[in-house]
Amino acid sequence: MDNVRSRKSSGLGRLALLGTAAWFAYAAYQKRQTLKARRYGTDDVPVAPALSRSALVAGILMRWEEHGERTSGELPIVMVHGIPTNPRIWRYVIPQLEDSGSPRLAWEMVGYGYSIDEGLGRDISIPAQAEYLQAWLEAQGIERAVFVGHDVGGGVVQALLAAHPERFAGLVLVDSVAFDNWPVPMMKLVQQSQSMVDMLPPAALKPLFHTGIRDLGHDDAGRGMESAALLWEPYSRPTGPAGFANQARYLSAADTLEVATRLETRPELPVRIVWGEKDPLSVDSAERLAMLLGAPAVEVIPGARHFNPEDHPDIVAEAIRQVLKEATDGATVIS
Repeated sequence: MDNVRSRKSSGLGRLALLGTAAWFAYAAYQKRQTLKARRYGTDDVPVAPALSRSALVAGILMRWEEHGERTSGELPIVMVHGIPTNPRIWRYVIPQLEDSGSPRLAWEMVGYGYSIDEGLGRDISIPAQAEYLQAWLEAQGIERAVFVGHDVGGGVVQALLAAHPERFAGLVLVDSVAFDNWPVPMMKLVQQSQSMVDMLPPAALKPLFHTGIRDLGHDDAGRGMESAALLWEPYSRPTGPAGFANQARYLSAADTLEVATRLETRPELPVRIVWGEKDPLSVDSAERLAMLLGAPAVEVIPGARHFNPEDHPDIVAEAIRQVLKEATDGATVIS
């Protein structure tokens, strides 16, 4: 019994120390970002409104954002976010694709964003998310689409491709988890302390959350500050810490390593890979992924870090346009 109490006390002590260190790091980071934002400002670019929709699919209340009218003649673009983000991460990309005529749908992973509660008590691993995405596509009557994935969402899209290649008219991966290039150190720490993170009040989680975002990073200071506030909103709710701990519980490189064994080059599938030069998810893993999928050379964004749908939406949108053009100009259905 004494050993159990000692371990519990030690664990709480580590978490308290981690929280204190994270708070000071976060405060220093915010100060630096504020100074940068004042110096450089932010660009005025179009921002998509949060056109949120929801539907009960396979007993799960699923949420997504949808822009543009669905017609039989246009390929949908389906975007999947990562951790700790939600469909709002695509808010700068979506307006730049309006002239494509394609409907743009940003699906929210189960247990993430404003769907945190739907993930509690459920498997929200990459393989499970691919199954949920497949069920949602069926429910929406989407037979084929151009898929875009960022971070963990990129892993989900890879898993869907391995299981249901017939769904894919094209693929864009942006700073994606792949092979064993993840989880990042902060999320590993959260995994080790998940039972305690689960019980934290939102105010105590906040510095840990923002430290994780800082470690992945923005190269646009203004966007970084805006994003940190926006992404925190779903986690500021009472179930936010439990949701964050649940997300960490299901982050496993074993999933992407297994998926990679089922991926192959498909010459008929247009693929683009976009990556930040300074992304902690290494450019080497991006190049390895490009080789596996038969993609053109990785588009490496000089000086960029991880959240490129926010920092460099023009580059991400251009990659999507290229894939969409190739898909509509004659890509055949994958068998």
